[in-house]
Amino acid sequence: MSSEAAQGARRGSEQRVTKQRRAVSSALDELSDFVSTQELHRVLHGKGQSVSLATVYRVLQSMADDGLVDVLRNGEGESVYRRCAVEHHHHHLLCRLCGATVEVEAPSVEQWATRTAAEHGYTDVAHTVEIYGVCASCAARRDPIARQTR
Repeated sequence: MSSEAAQGARRGSEQRVTKQRRAVSSALDELSDFVSTQELHRVLHGKGQSVSLATVYRVLQSMADDGLVDVLRNGEGESVYRRCAVEHHHHHLLCRLCGATVEVEAPSVEQWATRTAAEHGYTDVAHTVEIYGVCASCAARRDPIARQTR
């Protein structure tokens, strides 16, 4: 069973599994970083998969709606997608230069969000936190003098 089929079964997805949906799901399984719809479309065509850009958009949106992928906005405001390793609520630390991503749990953020919402009378609260920075590898490449002195 594919990871999407297994996750869909766990989450009660009613989406029809088409050849195009399987191709998108399979391509996501092979990628470790977040990817834009256009980038994923190029990956699929590079593998000889005939999937239109509009279909990739629709499939990614339905997978996001079903909780099968995480979606966030990159530095340019473009939606990017990734199949995450953890199934529960988490946040992301992203490198602005190379796109490397680390999934992080942040109990203090969860407590803050709950407390802040309650202080303002909000219920049924959801939140998203993405932290952008420069990963250690990119920082070392950017600053070779600092790398030599370590």
